[in-house]
Amino acid sequence: MGKLLALEAAARANLSGGTSRSKAVQDGPKLFPSISDLAKNSDVVIDFTHASTVAPHAAALAAAGTPWVLGTTGYSAADEAAIAAGAARIPILAAANFCTGVNILLALAEQLAAALPAAQYDAEILEMHHRQKVDAPSGTALAIGRAVAAGRGVKLEDVQTLARAGHTGPRRDGDIGFATLRGGQITGRHSVIFTDADEQITLTHESFDRRVYATGAVGAALWLCGQKPGLYRMRDFLGL
Repeated sequence: MGKLLALEAAARANLSGGTSRSKAVQDGPKLFPSISDLAKNSDVVIDFTHASTVAPHAAALAAAGTPWVLGTTGYSAADEAAIAAGAARIPILAAANFCTGVNILLALAEQLAAALPAAQYDAEILEMHHRQKVDAPSGTALAIGRAVAAGRGVKLEDVQTLARAGHTGPRRDGDIGFATLRGGQITGRHSVIFTDADEQITLTHESFDRRVYATGAVGAALWLCGQKPGLYRMRDFLGL
């Protein structure tokens, strides 16, 4: 993703540089020694690094006054608090997925969840990614779960079932279930399925090329530069 982001940014704006954990990077953008140095030399920073960097990056970017596009997933409640604190000082757009199609799916999932009674329609989310992905369920799958929960007026944490094994008993009304698959080099496939006794509705999105995420992230970054401090979503950028 770092390489794709650099290519997309360089094609659409002036790429100031980046950071890297590897000392062997050659023939790429200028590398800064720290996120603080990068922030001071940039109008906006796009961050697709690792959950462990969220809190320190939030502090560094807020201190520099630099807008932040955050594509990292798998972060904790403490990381969310750090993001919220940063958003009081700078504009931040945080998203689990920067693909236009996925964000339309999120909007549709919320609308369907609001229209279909939770006690009648069971909601399940299925996702599959490449074998190297380290977090599960994916950030996008959780975002779909939050969209369904929002449509039903509940908190995802109160109704989610992240895994099933053994003698689990019958499914509870209103639960939002998740199933995670890993294998090969699948870029990303997500489905949200609403099922009752007589019918089933399925929304599915599949990515064929990771470049689509870079295109969305760079577009969001260019838009974010003109925004006031606050926490934004891709829906804000896309006008959904």
